[in-house]
Amino acid sequence: MKLPYAINWKYEWIALATILIAIAASPYFYQHFPEQVATHWNFQGQPDGYSGRAFAAFFFPALILGIYLLITLIPLIDPRKDRYKDFSRPYNNIRLSIVFFFVAVYALASLNGIGYNLPVQIIMPVGVGLLFIILGNIMPKMRRNWFVGIRTPWTLSSETVWNKSHRFGGKMFVLAGIIMILSTVMPPVWYAPLFFGSVVLISLGTIFYSWWVWKKES
Repeated sequence: MKLPYAINWKYEWIALATILIAIAASPYFYQHFPEQVATHWNFQGQPDGYSGRAFAAFFFPALILGIYLLITLIPLIDPRKDRYKDFSRPYNNIRLSIVFFFVAVYALASLNGIGYNLPVQIIMPVGVGLLFIILGNIMPKMRRNWFVGIRTPWTLSSETVWNKSHRFGGKMFVLAGIIMILSTVMPPVWYAPLFFGSVVLISLGTIFYSWWVWKKES
């Protein structure tokens, strides 16, 4: 089974090692977790969702492994899988960024679970913001496919619309990431509006822009 894109094994082993570290750490966390572990926090950093210690310790490493396998193998069933070879490096960077992000989230939640009391309300917006900035810089390098990128009827129907929309969308992602990071120095009451406002800005902005470019091209 040959993947339609080239894997950089030097970086791939780093991603696999990161996942294995999370899996190897799960028994330790299980032994030191209380019976109920906080797995969700509000924008003020207060826990508002809990899970049993077995779920908190073992489910998330398994989920990360599942996500890794999914984003590694899903190009095999893409009708446009021949295009992945044209953006192998950007696609690998997307995959590795997603893996590192979820492992970092698992580490953050687990360390809080064993009593380290890390500032989730600061770390999470910064982490999500950095992920958005990374993805924003990668997006202009993506080529038309069915699974990753801005997939609207207009981008999927035109190479020109796809390319222009992803250049625009990349800037939007970077802007949203900067807003999310800067929100951490503002009063906590601003966290939620800025976060969700950034997501809405990206969603509606990229959809409208792709339609507008398609209309203009038509």
